[in-house]
Amino acid sequence: MATNMAPGGTPSASTTHGRTAAHGRPTSGWLTFAGLVAVVLGGFNVIDGLVALLKPTYYLVTEERVLLFNFTAWGWIWLIVGIVQLAVGAGILAGQTWARAAGIGLAVLAAFGHLVFLTAYPVWSVMAIALCVLLMYALTRPAHDSVAA
Repeated sequence: MATNMAPGGTPSASTTHGRTAAHGRPTSGWLTFAGLVAVVLGGFNVIDGLVALLKPTYYLVTEERVLLFNFTAWGWIWLIVGIVQLAVGAGILAGQTWARAAGIGLAVLAAFGHLVFLTAYPVWSVMAIALCVLLMYALTRPAHDSVAA
């Protein structure tokens, strides 16, 4: 495996054999991918929440056909979940261990939420559920002590 070398033959500050010099922990491209997916999914959920709050007629069904709550409640739920997912995505990219656990929990919560919200906008919900499953995999695949590359 190649090592990044600084002038003079010493290892550079960026990486040495897949380990970050700053943390001494292995890096993982999966965690970088997971952080980016969490940010994208959070952005999608923020948009979903804003649409539900500001233009509920955009959805394919009326409020009577949405399970559990009305569009205003779903708007606030998706807005809050999305904002938290954006923060968790940033935490994953920053190498925070808590963010991996929170990311998995939020992905499970969002997947079930989109399953319940499926009748309102099926294509969007199916896409969001697929991203949630992909995020769960990307967060559980790397070693426990890995950080984003």
